[in-house]
Amino acid sequence: MKAVILAAGRGRRLGGVTMHRPKCLIDVGGKPLLYRYFDALAHLGVTRICMVVGYRQEHIREAVASYPSRVEVTFLVNPDFERGSIGSLWTARGAMDDDVVIMDADVLFHPTVLERLLISSHANALLMDETVTQHTEECMVAVRQGRVTALSKQVPDAYDLVGEGVGFLRVGQTAVPHLLRSVETCVKQGLLDMEYEDALTDFFREVPVGAEKIGGLPWIEIDFPEDLERAEQEILPRLKL
Repeated sequence: MKAVILAAGRGRRLGGVTMHRPKCLIDVGGKPLLYRYFDALAHLGVTRICMVVGYRQEHIREAVASYPSRVEVTFLVNPDFERGSIGSLWTARGAMDDDVVIMDADVLFHPTVLERLLISSHANALLMDETVTQHTEECMVAVRQGRVTALSKQVPDAYDLVGEGVGFLRVGQTAVPHLLRSVETCVKQGLLDMEYEDALTDFFREVPVGAEKIGGLPWIEIDFPEDLERAEQEILPRLKL
């Protein structure tokens, strides 16, 4: 199993919180958010990590070099990091030579959240918080007849279960070509401002993808200053790492 962490973006919505550094390096409870990823991955036996970087990538490289534990990190550079995250996922295509877990780099999460994905009985799976309903721009997972049909801010009309996506996707090695073909279709159309989630329609149609529920476990996507405040006040006290 290999982790692919998408960390190329600028994180504009966090304003001055980032201090002109990549969002994955924001301090949460005295530790960079990225180090919490590394801690959780290593704890679960995933030590091969590919990071897709872009904005102020030198800061990420310095932080990785200073990380004190056992992880093997390689870097790929997305030159179009100012555009949609589809470019970052496409940049990582050559690194997907094993089962992979694709991770957005802006989530504070309990290690059990990630563990639930890694031990899933589904070779391909998404995490979803079934306790969350869409209020604004949450990226939602829609499930019908036991398989994911959409991961998008635009929820389809028909579904059996829906919940917020956590931002982590597990893909078995045999399904990687289907994933990349789905993304490539959009890349060839020049849709580089698209978020990668919206490029997975064909993938979900071709490959069975299961959903693992994590409702009740502590996690938060950090997009805005108020998210960071909630992360520190509500989520962090419930974490073990």
